[in-house]
Amino acid sequence: MRGGVVVTDRVILHVDQNSFYASVEMLRSPALRNVPCAVAGDPVNRHGIILAKNQIAKRAGVKTAETIWEAKQKCPDLILVPPDYACYLYYSRLARKLYSEYTDRVEPFGIDECWLDLTGCPRDDGYAVAEELRRRVKEELGLTVSIGVSWNKIYAKLGSDLKKPDAVTTITRDNYLDVVYPLPVEELLYVGRATKRKLRRIGVRTIGELAALEPAYLRSVFGVVGLSLHIFATGLDETAVAKAEKEIPVKSVGNSLTTHHDLYTEQEIKAVTYMLSESVTSRLRDAGMAARTVQISVRDYQLFNFERQAPLPFPTQLCAEIAPVATGLILEHFERGQKIRSLGVRACNLIPVSRLKQQTYLEQEVKREAMLRLEETIDDLRGRYGGLSVRRGISLVDRSLTEHDIKRENVIHPVGFFGP
Repeated sequence: MRGGVVVTDRVILHVDQNSFYASVEMLRSPALRNVPCAVAGDPVNRHGIILAKNQIAKRAGVKTAETIWEAKQKCPDLILVPPDYACYLYYSRLARKLYSEYTDRVEPFGIDECWLDLTGCPRDDGYAVAEELRRRVKEELGLTVSIGVSWNKIYAKLGSDLKKPDAVTTITRDNYLDVVYPLPVEELLYVGRATKRKLRRIGVRTIGELAALEPAYLRSVFGVVGLSLHIFATGLDETAVAKAEKEIPVKSVGNSLTTHHDLYTEQEIKAVTYMLSESVTSRLRDAGMAARTVQISVRDYQLFNFERQAPLPFPTQLCAEIAPVATGLILEHFERGQKIRSLGVRACNLIPVSRLKQQTYLEQEVKREAMLRLEETIDDLRGRYGGLSVRRGISLVDRSLTEHDIKRENVIHPVGFFGP
């Protein structure tokens, strides 16, 4: 035994940079440390959501993901700072470089979190390394981290969430029943609102209650996801921590946009959907991938969200084939007369183009090849002269909606596996 952890167990750390965006801004502008501040989107351009806040703002009741208006109601003196993603990425890379001094198995989880696997490393005392990392990040980068230490990725992530900021939590086989099982089930990674509601309906409110259920029963309720939920709750997850240099396969490609004004007409919806689809398919071509499924996400003016998806007739990386399906999904499922605040288009169920076989009759295949050459030519022109150098006629419906070089402006957010 070592610190309550069986020696044969893996030694996994999860490092979470505390209030990352806000912490970087306070590092750049030390005066912000003494006032309530938050990083938020641009309210003029309707991206008015709190992305991160400092501890002073947190004590005033400000919450991540609420609107600027809601935050200001709680904290009228709140100082708002626009996000600088390039700067955040710079500090994220500095932190990962530091982590890589301890192991080559460093797996990012978003811009501000990483798993580290110390198993078999010269220094595999998880708690000691975690404390050293916590100290070094503070001294060398000026930031704070919370670190969870356990024998699996799920519990390590839980540990990093338990004590914030600037702390280390160890979850071992000796204490996990007392530490993990009483926690609300939504604290478990990948249990979103939809999964939480389903679990509540079967009487599950804590991780321990989830762990006590039979896997077969969970599978009957949730399908194969139920088995994963049981594995996560009981600490049986054996998912490996990917090596730093190992490229994680692309599973989906998507773009979303909050528009300058609400979308109301079919033409406006079509214009934005085609613009997003052009970006998505261009990125598919860059990655050498084709999509077999298209997914759309819609948020209305009351911030109600819904998603729909549909299979494509055959794998494709063409805007001319993805955009009409995406537009059709929106128009079919969104109630006419309602106003849309933001749209998203995602290409899913990807397959490498190198594995594609002829999917259609020869005449149709010739037409598809011509469309591909056309869209690749457009990619080339936009690469040389900018994203707005070649535009579809539909984009001229309302220039304020489509004056975006959306491929370059895109910011990718992590997507949960089991629900929002």
